[in-house]
Amino acid sequence: MATSQEFCESVIEAFSIAGTIRVRPMMGEYCMYYNEKLIGDLCDGQCLLKRTPTSDALLQGGPLSYPYEGSKQLMHVFDDFDNKVLIENLLAGMWNDLPEKKSRKKNGEKNDPF
Repeated sequence: MATSQEFCESVIEAFSIAGTIRVRPMMGEYCMYYNEKLIGDLCDGQCLLKRTPTSDALLQGGPLSYPYEGSKQLMHVFDDFDNKVLIENLLAGMWNDLPEKKSRKKNGEKNDPF
């Protein structure tokens, strides 16, 4: 089952209380970004969030799923879109847990340690 545009919009609306949410189409599904950090995927009509110390603590005991067949990474299935306090705490904590976005090198650019 593919993820609908309607579902994407409802997730964006629910998560927007915490900050800027953006989705990007990827291989028929969507990658989801919170304040420009990748936090999860919207796949098969489900919201899947990366496992971080914060998401593991706040979503403890909840279901886990693979985003696609052959994936090696289990993710949290999130469906408590009415719980604004949980969403705000979850996304803020995940944002702090996740590494900064790596900048891409331009063609021909080398790493210069000095």
